Amino acid sequence: MIPEHAPFTPDQRKSLDAFLASLDASQRIWLGGFLSAGVGSATAPAAAPATKVPLTVLYGTESGNSEELAAQTVKLAKKKGFKPSMKNMADCVPADLAQVDNLLVVVSTWGEGDPPEAAEPFYKALMAESVDYSKVKFSVCALGDTSYERFCETGKQVDARLAALGGNRVEDRVDCDVDYEEAFNGWVERALTALAPEPAAAPLPTTGAGLPVLPGATEYGKKNPFPSELLDKVLLNGERSKKETWHYELSLEGSGMSYEPGDALAVVPLNAPDMVEGILTASKLSGTEEVEVKGEKKLLADALREDLEVTSLSKSILKKLSEVAPSNKLTTLVSDEGKAELKAYVYGRWIVDAIQDFAPDGLDPAQLVSLFRKMPPRLYSIASSPLAHPDEVHLTIASVRYQAHGRERKGVASTYLADLVKKGDQVPIYTHKNKNFRLPASGDTPIIMVGPGTGIAPFRSFIEHRAETGDTGKNWLFFGDQHYSYDFLYQLEWQDHIKNGTLHKLDVAFSRDQPEKVYVQDKMRENARELYAWLEEGANFYVCGDASRMANDVNEALIEIVHQEGNVSREAAEEYVAKLKKEKRYQRDVY
Repeated sequence: MIPEHAPFTPDQRKSLDAFLASLDASQRIWLGGFLSAGVGSATAPAAAPATKVPLTVLYGTESGNSEELAAQTVKLAKKKGFKPSMKNMADCVPADLAQVDNLLVVVSTWGEGDPPEAAEPFYKALMAESVDYSKVKFSVCALGDTSYERFCETGKQVDARLAALGGNRVEDRVDCDVDYEEAFNGWVERALTALAPEPAAAPLPTTGAGLPVLPGATEYGKKNPFPSELLDKVLLNGERSKKETWHYELSLEGSGMSYEPGDALAVVPLNAPDMVEGILTASKLSGTEEVEVKGEKKLLADALREDLEVTSLSKSILKKLSEVAPSNKLTTLVSDEGKAELKAYVYGRWIVDAIQDFAPDGLDPAQLVSLFRKMPPRLYSIASSPLAHPDEVHLTIASVRYQAHGRERKGVASTYLADLVKKGDQVPIYTHKNKNFRLPASGDTPIIMVGPGTGIAPFRSFIEHRAETGDTGKNWLFFGDQHYSYDFLYQLEWQDHIKNGTLHKLDVAFSRDQPEKVYVQDKMRENARELYAWLEEGANFYVCGDASRMANDVNEALIEIVHQEGNVSREAAEEYVAKLKKEKRYQRDVY
């Protein structure tokens, strides 16, 4: 409501009250930004440094986090008086950086110590070529995940190589876990200070979209997940299936969030009661003890359930445990000489196993909490088009359940949704952009999609979207799972799309329906001539699903098809596929 002391007449206040009440949250944010920007441009002093210092922000990204942080770095650098530019490793070569005066690098590590796929050519060239970087002042922010042994390996290698080539490191590298905000914020402030331009005038506070924030408006995102209502959940597998794959429908109404086909949804889960109880029992604690988490005091049981990652065991966790419960065996496990033994021990075990093995007398509450990292969100490929399902977002998630070392195990987020969330309950979520997995700009472009298992999710989104927009490009889907009768996810929908002419070709591989196992890559080879013809016509090629085996097998099949049908050498076929990737005609969303 407009207060009485505001500089408006009663009639104006009444009109403004009525108008503002008719706006939703996103409209109020935009209007506030528009008005604030207008006022700011008229009244703010035009303070600027005498000379703007050039700065290059280089990033290498897989899921989009490094690109997002690079963009934040550019925004902050502008405020501090720099003249920044942003470069993707995928679009440059090491020699491009030789004449750069100031360089900040944000790069992630993917899988078991690998560079992001799009950044791999740059990374290999940097490691191999001899470029003189003696004029370059630099600092590196490395992103990674401590649950992997080679944590932040790409960032470490890039940092070391830049220094080896003569670069002047102005700020030490920072290695960020999945909860990277605090570490990144500290690094970027220190790095920009070290490069020392003249300060610029402080800008208006902004939202993530770059518009001034309207006081009182709620903005949902990573720092403030939206409490989404679960509208529906449907088990997609038949009764005799060995799998448990769920279709979830979540509300976005009132969130102000949006997404495009190819984007992901982040789910912030809670730990299951039995997981929490297992940790408390192993630690010989009741859960009623008071602890401090993120500057807030709360009961230990609540902190374990709501705030902390209590399952994933890693070298980092064992190092912390060795500090509060020292033992010779634990010391050996985390030493450089104990790599093989560490890998064998960690495989299939949880943190609770390590507490039982190495802290049999228990831990005090503070020691226990010190072991854990903040609960990370889980990213899932979105399985819906916003045009087909306004104010909704759909997911396709397989519940992870298995046995290991005499204990029942399960995935934290997948079973949180399957077991703990009922229709009508709220789930903390936010949307996550994936600019590296997008439909073609032209709706006339043919697309080939390979998505076995839950890898089908983004392709449901793609096909729905093309059906809604009326795009005329041909669509070809390869899908695979175990059994036709029980595991044909969204079978009726695909049949409808074929009938309606939206899906032009469907090839399926059900690996357990015959003595010999058949996979999607086998179906690709069976259709080699036509697949190659589609590529020659300009088709885009997409893969989603398992990174450890499927994605590599599909990549190998694609190279073989080009080699065979294009009648070119193996080397030329590899170059053909590499060119598809560089032109963004070959895109992968693998995990």
